[in-house]
Amino acid sequence: MAEQKKVPKRIAQTVLNSLKGGVVPRIGLPYITVGRKNEIEALLHDVDIISEGGASFRFIVGRYGSGKSFLLQTIRNYVMDRGFIVADADLSPERRLQGTKGQGLATYRELISNLSTKTKPEGGALTLILDRWISAVQTEAVEETGLSPDDPALQAATDKKIYAVTASVSELVHGFEFAKLLSSYYRSYVDGDDETKAKVVRWFRGEYSTKTEAKEALGVNMIITDDDWYDYLKLFATFFRLAGYTGMFIMIDELVNIYKIPNSITRQYNYEKILTMYNDTLQGKAKYLGILMGSTPQALEDKRRGIYSYEALRSRLQEGRFSRPGARDLLAPVIRLEPLTAEEMLVLCEKLSEMHAGLYGYSRSISTEDLVSFIKIEYGRIGADQNITPREVIRDFIELLDLLYQNPDMRIDELLASDEFSYAKSEAVSDETDAGFVEFTI
Repeated sequence: MAEQKKVPKRIAQTVLNSLKGGVVPRIGLPYITVGRKNEIEALLHDVDIISEGGASFRFIVGRYGSGKSFLLQTIRNYVMDRGFIVADADLSPERRLQGTKGQGLATYRELISNLSTKTKPEGGALTLILDRWISAVQTEAVEETGLSPDDPALQAATDKKIYAVTASVSELVHGFEFAKLLSSYYRSYVDGDDETKAKVVRWFRGEYSTKTEAKEALGVNMIITDDDWYDYLKLFATFFRLAGYTGMFIMIDELVNIYKIPNSITRQYNYEKILTMYNDTLQGKAKYLGILMGSTPQALEDKRRGIYSYEALRSRLQEGRFSRPGARDLLAPVIRLEPLTAEEMLVLCEKLSEMHAGLYGYSRSISTEDLVSFIKIEYGRIGADQNITPREVIRDFIELLDLLYQNPDMRIDELLASDEFSYAKSEAVSDETDAGFVEFTI
């Protein structure tokens, strides 16, 4: 086995703790990514199209624990490195795409709160993006005119460049108010008026509840609402491009929460919002915008309450007659995740064992033969071909590593041969089959 690149302890700790807890780590993914080569290549093809002014919409579909969120997070990190701004959110009972009690607006607020860039990957990047844009325009004006920073003529040159951006944005739907607020932010930035800057940012975040409140604070007679929040994301995508970024990616996971809505009319309104977003990207009404949504097969295919219950979406998304397991069309709107093979899981376990040894400062004692035995047991159980997921295998393996580290007298072959391990795994497979609406994130 080739020597693995040494993983910093801070990253190793985060990765192992996250995986053991059943969630996807936000850092360190390149150290543990295996498989999914074809899916990643298909999505990166979309990245090139978006960077040239296009748009894309994809569904990532897989069972609980199959790697949906892991793939989304991998793409998230990649596109940020390419200069994209990413906004991500998980749907929940309080966050939907449409709702009568502001659930759609709650999703918008979550997306804007999680705006991330390469230099601020943890989210909360809106103010940084706006300030960086103004600073970059000022720098360009200095370079082009050769004027000193305190020359009044430089201010006029900067104003002209700012106006060019706001004028381009103002031509879009709701763009006039959006452009007016960008100008207001710029003026506040130049004047050192932090109070007005904060009010503008609050408006962009969708935090004004009435038009009257917004009018008094900023002089605009518009607010972002449950019905039109998506239009403002399209405005942001265009603005981000004009501000020097490559484009914008929106990542929405846990579509199962729409599937779980008991009211059929409310579900249909949410599916109608998905249709609007889907049509916009394919018909060229959105630019520099990529949308990825994560779903389970049931939440997609159930014709009674899933996405396929909305005929306009089913006819657009349903798989053709030629795709089958092992030969999926990865250029289609729906990317279905195939299970990781036993060989890929073996490679992942090797990476994790090296990471664990590096974190706790011991020489790796688990041999490749031990790893093969572990994988054979995991994949050899009744129903494993249908029910086993990467999350289950990873959590078992990290627990195994922790036990061996804490108990040096233990032997791995004894643990693997124990009745408790066999029984626990049989129960896990059975529980996964009956998981119902329980959702996880890896």
